[in-house]
Amino acid sequence: MIKKYKISSSKRDEMIEITTEVQEFVREAGFSKAAAIVYCPHTTAGITINENADPDVKSDMIRRFDEMYPWNLTQDKHDEGNSAAHMKASAMGASQHLIVHEGRLLLGRWQGVYFCEFDGPREREFYIKIVEG
Repeated sequence: MIKKYKISSSKRDEMIEITTEVQEFVREAGFSKAAAIVYCPHTTAGITINENADPDVKSDMIRRFDEMYPWNLTQDKHDEGNSAAHMKASAMGASQHLIVHEGRLLLGRWQGVYFCEFDGPREREFYIKIVEG
């Protein structure tokens, strides 16, 4: 089973929690034991699993990514001027695999699933695939 989702970002860099969407699709699939794959088909966005209890984690991560991959480097040659977004997305990764046990995502107490925008604001999409097993 696979499902496509639309998502809108409102800032250049943003971590949007999508845990609820993933869990709802897991519930729809109806499998007790499965794997959920969350995939981002964009070169300037990614998917991660990280803390969802303290919002400062998201802002700290975005700030640290900006420190590691600054936007205005005169050495960058990419015509669109968004090489930093490509670097951030590559570091984050395009997908995450999650274990489904007893019909629920097997996440740690403080974990959530995030769509990570690095070149917004934009209209984007992501996919969730459930594989029984």
